[in-house]
Amino acid sequence: MTPERTSQRAPDGGDAPFTFHETPVLPAGFLCAARSCGLKPDGQPDLALFYSAVPAQAAAVFTRNLVPGAPIIVGREIIKKRRLRGIVVNSKVSNVGTGEEGIENARRMGAAAARELGVPVDEVLMSSTGVIGVRLPIERIEATLVGMAAELQSDPLVAARAIMTTDRVPKALSLSVGNATLSAVGKGAGMIAPNMATMLVYIFTDAELPPGAADPLLRAAVADSFNMLSVDTDTSTSDTCVLMANGLAGPVDEQAFAAALKALCIRMAEMLARDGEGASKLVRATVEGARNVEEARRMARSIVESPLVKTMAYGADPNVGRILMALGKCFECEIDPARLEIRIGDALVFANGRRLDFEDAAVRAILSGDPVDIRVDLRLGDGRATAFGCDLTPGYIEENAAYYSS
Repeated sequence: MTPERTSQRAPDGGDAPFTFHETPVLPAGFLCAARSCGLKPDGQPDLALFYSAVPAQAAAVFTRNLVPGAPIIVGREIIKKRRLRGIVVNSKVSNVGTGEEGIENARRMGAAAARELGVPVDEVLMSSTGVIGVRLPIERIEATLVGMAAELQSDPLVAARAIMTTDRVPKALSLSVGNATLSAVGKGAGMIAPNMATMLVYIFTDAELPPGAADPLLRAAVADSFNMLSVDTDTSTSDTCVLMANGLAGPVDEQAFAAALKALCIRMAEMLARDGEGASKLVRATVEGARNVEEARRMARSIVESPLVKTMAYGADPNVGRILMALGKCFECEIDPARLEIRIGDALVFANGRRLDFEDAAVRAILSGDPVDIRVDLRLGDGRATAFGCDLTPGYIEENAAYYSS
């Protein structure tokens, strides 16, 4: 069945060589399944399995947190082969801070999935997400995996629901690029900050990529999407982003594929930000006219990470000084206040070195909407970047004040 489609613009505003689907699907040769092994209440699914019918070229980017989870440690070994057949993921327990036993349990989890899928054990990646410092119930996971292969099917939302933790909605996307399909399944709501802020995101395509192309393509897309995403400035111990390309649709124009991959990752990053713990809206900050891309990225992230900017968005309070503060604390960057221009939505609120006499009610209305777009033009160079975040509400505190106990 051909999925419904929506029109799409490229990230740079030009015509896009791809089309997003209204209903997400998995590419040819990819299937998934989900079950409950009792980690979530009321029999909700908490274990997901992804499978490629043929070996897939693979790449992955992992967290830079210095206390990584056991699946990260094992996953870094597995991905060196640059080939995968499957991924197994559990939610609610992250298998972080569990020592050598945790590493052995991560290996057991991957081995159990490999047995069920009938594929080599070193071609299955494992992920775990949830509470830190709790032993992985590996016996329960191993038992639940038995028979899951018979339940493999093509709806990515099935797996997306199973990997949710504090997420409010399952997250899956797909698009067409040439004759190929590109799909993403993700989760993440808190402990989200760059380096790298992907939480868990799995990207699948039936495009045939040139040998060795998956890794540079993924890293380029991550740089402008998940590494520009921040909910709370906290870099998770479990962040993982994987790309699998099984080639069943044949070759695709590499430039078109790169643009599609970047757009897919940006849209997933926006979904993750909008569903941040307690969040009520997406906040986007675009900085242009910086001396270089690195400075643009630094200042854009500073805006979306600022608690004062985040509460400004939540309260629809047009306090321009908070944006100035967030820019000005980027000490390593160059700013000339006399050249600086700031817009909230379409409203110009700062120029020529001073706050303008804008219509307060109009800007409050913009800040009350979703998304909130903050645009900064430094007028110093050609560096440009966009960061993705959300507002800060009482719900974030409520969610995290008792996360371990919930």
